[in-house]
Amino acid sequence: MRQGLVALLAFAMAGCAAVPAPSCPVGGDAKVRAEIYFGRNIGDTIGVSEAAFRRFIDEEATPRFPDGFTILDGWGQYRDQARNRIAREPSKVLVIVLADEARDAPRLHEIAEAYKKRFRQQSVGIVTQRACAAF
Repeated sequence: MRQGLVALLAFAMAGCAAVPAPSCPVGGDAKVRAEIYFGRNIGDTIGVSEAAFRRFIDEEATPRFPDGFTILDGWGQYRDQARNRIAREPSKVLVIVLADEARDAPRLHEIAEAYKKRFRQQSVGIVTQRACAAF
């Protein structure tokens, strides 16, 4: 019984192990790649213009990540929980390779919170993953 419990506990804990840093090729360094997903609709219409988004990036992202990032245009879909329906909208994706994860991860959340507040958004998605990077 005890061996079975230990084996079950070991199996359950295997999913809790930290993901190891990737083995990077010569010239690459293990980093964290972050993506922040910004919806542009306010209600059912585009409420965040290109100019407004650019101002937001200039005021919120650039000071936090002055070394650079990439912005991609996207098209998103999600379930609007308040109305229980599928919502579709144009979006922007901010891609950043974090120089220092401990220092930079909180900055991602600051940007997301600022966007939600400024543009009355229900949510802003943040995805991070381990990656190899070379610049």
